[in-house]
Amino acid sequence: MTQQFSKKNFPDLVDVNIARISTVPYFVVTQLKNQIDAITKAGGKVTIVTSDGPELVKIDSNEIVIKIIEIPRSIRPLKDLLALVKLVNFFRTNRFKIIHSTTPKAGLLCAIAGFLSYVPIRLHTFTGQPWIELNGPLRWISMSADYIIGKLSTKCYADSQSQRDFLVNTHLISPSKINVIGEGSLAGVDMERFNIHRLPESKKSALKIKLGIKESTRVILFVGRVTRDKGVGELFKAFDILVREGYDIALLLVGPLDSEHAEEPEFGADVISLMKNVYHVGYSENPENYMAISNLLCLPSYREGFGTVVIEAAAMKLPTVGTAIYGLSDAVKNDETGKLVPPKDTLALANALREMLDNPELVLKMGLAAYDRCKNNFDAIKINTLLLQEYASLISQHQLK
Repeated sequence: MTQQFSKKNFPDLVDVNIARISTVPYFVVTQLKNQIDAITKAGGKVTIVTSDGPELVKIDSNEIVIKIIEIPRSIRPLKDLLALVKLVNFFRTNRFKIIHSTTPKAGLLCAIAGFLSYVPIRLHTFTGQPWIELNGPLRWISMSADYIIGKLSTKCYADSQSQRDFLVNTHLISPSKINVIGEGSLAGVDMERFNIHRLPESKKSALKIKLGIKESTRVILFVGRVTRDKGVGELFKAFDILVREGYDIALLLVGPLDSEHAEEPEFGADVISLMKNVYHVGYSENPENYMAISNLLCLPSYREGFGTVVIEAAAMKLPTVGTAIYGLSDAVKNDETGKLVPPKDTLALANALREMLDNPELVLKMGLAAYDRCKNNFDAIKINTLLLQEYASLISQHQLK
């Protein structure tokens, strides 16, 4: 960790009790680990609050306290009430000065528990709205949860400017209570890790051989949950169109099947295994290795708070074909670092992919532009420094030191 995150640079954070809360440990490890490490290097005393899971072994518990409180992802009234009671008791016992939640359910329960526990600084970062694709009572309940988070939190953040504008325009949050850290993203990108030069050419070739992909075959990469709201259905159809047209391409899926949506059998392992030139490797701790053997990223999502995978790919000099939705419109500069198409439009997606495949020089140009933009705006060191400065400012405003 860089010397930039030192106690002398952030004296207001030294020995401050800070809780970072997420519904599942997977999110903590994959999205927040570097940021939490930066907070501890700056002197903050961090406690991670999350549900149990195997990912927790990847967190250094010598410097960071881990408190397991089961927080259901879906609506479970009794379990939600139990989690709320446990959070209130835990917050009151430990007298945190800052609690900072991410993920929807953790945000709602922590907003209420933090308010009831008189935590002076209660923060939440929005990373997308699940209710975008919902209807009826579930949509109303989910929207109401975001409204409560906005009301009870001291301050909120969105991981993209367009998401902030969306929340303000839907009157869920006052514009004075929600900001964006820097140019956006949740915790930026580790530019040392996501570096195209880290994987030697010999290992790239070996990985392609292991997957069964020919050296000459161009690879379209998808990273994320394999589920409908990530646009995987349209991606499969668009890819099939291009394969039928004779393109020598492979579709590489890196990410877990979504166990929360068992009603989506068309995205099951048995179906995917029968698709021509489609390779599913499941969850990977090192998606950068698969980015290193790919030609472009495709993320045709229906909803996205920002799209961290887009800037991770950008750090690897990969352009993105995505959808013109809030969040992704911040992560991708259309016609500069990638292409944006309307969501749920298979033909538009196929056309955009075809244009990229037909113009390898355009792919190279956009990949370099994506890298430059990522380095200038989304380097994790920059984003995490700005967050620590935000913490220090809030502590000073509340006269907690």
